[in-house]
Amino acid sequence: EVQLVTSGGGMVQPGGSLRLSCAASGFRFSGYDMTWVRQVPEKGPEWVSTINSHATPYYADSVKGRFTVSRDNAKNTLSLQMDDLKPEDTALYYCARGSRAIVMSRGSWGQGTQVTVSS
Repeated sequence: EVQLVTSGGGMVQPGGSLRLSCAASGFRFSGYDMTWVRQVPEKGPEWVSTINSHATPYYADSVKGRFTVSRDNAKNTLSLQMDDLKPEDTALYYCARGSRAIVMSRGSWGQGTQVTVSS
């Protein structure tokens, strides 16, 4: 059974940092692209970042230069370092298995972690 457990969310002031983690199990983690998606209730889901199986990262323009995605295949863990956070980064963040196209077509991604950026 595929399991993705996301953690690390919280409340932070603008300009602050958070690091999200996603613990994966039930599949061969190293062989898959992994993606971060975020969603706020009044908006549709937004793609944030993907790291492919070769560890090449891709970012949405809205987070480029502020967020860093990484993976540790030995620990089956995906991470998202978020710096210089802005109020518009407030959302429920999900990690998901697959490329951007596959993940965004799914519509649901299991358990997420809440990030709130507010002064």
